[in-house]
Amino acid sequence: MPRDTMNPIYDFSGKVALVTGAAMGMGLSAARMFAANGAAVALADLDGDLAEREAKRICDGGGQAIGIACDVADEDQVAAMVDRTVAAFGRLDMAYNNAGIQVPPSDAADEPLESFERVTAINQRGVWACMKHELRVMRDQGSGAIVNCSSLGGLVGLPGRASYHGTKHAVLGMTKSAGVEYAPRGIRVNAVCPGTIETPMVADMLEGQADAMAEIMKQQSIGRLGRADEVAAAVMWLCSDAASFVVGVGLPVDGGFTAH
Repeated sequence: MPRDTMNPIYDFSGKVALVTGAAMGMGLSAARMFAANGAAVALADLDGDLAEREAKRICDGGGQAIGIACDVADEDQVAAMVDRTVAAFGRLDMAYNNAGIQVPPSDAADEPLESFERVTAINQRGVWACMKHELRVMRDQGSGAIVNCSSLGGLVGLPGRASYHGTKHAVLGMTKSAGVEYAPRGIRVNAVCPGTIETPMVADMLEGQADAMAEIMKQQSIGRLGRADEVAAAVMWLCSDAASFVVGVGLPVDGGFTAH
């Protein structure tokens, strides 16, 4: 596949990458970028049909890819996703655990239990399950790199976001703990903390929560939404040998939001 101009230096030939939430947004951008840099890629998404279509597009462009239906809130499906990736490509070198959701903002005293349980099942337990089963493969190999998707919400607090931010803080806790546990075994675990990125999920927020989004944008110093490929570029670096001494970090990719 032709190389992405944002990533001219990475050679992932012979390596295998797995991306969750890969059918659109940041996950799709990362999957395409992995493929453009030579990796075979498994695109996993709740929408398996869309993941398969996007995988076919990568294959049509000269890359190697498969699409997998997976609900990361279901550990059995996560285990099957990892097994299918290894069955298709023989190994697992890199993983971007990107799948996540937002829930409507709520006063912390009024938030429904259903919202808390839903966001926790996907954003926290989903990352836990993905990392668990990816690490089992990488532990046997003695090598690998995992990038979890946290958020600027893993680094700061905002009104009305207690449950969502709680899950994203949890991702950083899991990343740091697994990072120090597995670094001696040749596996690096890190996280990205995207700011407000131009994705389908954010488009819905812009439409439905205009006032809240306007406040967030005031603190995004660069003065614009981020692009999915800007987050994907950070994921490529963290998965590459260029980041070989980077372990357990939560890298802000947020246009300066957390620098305030």
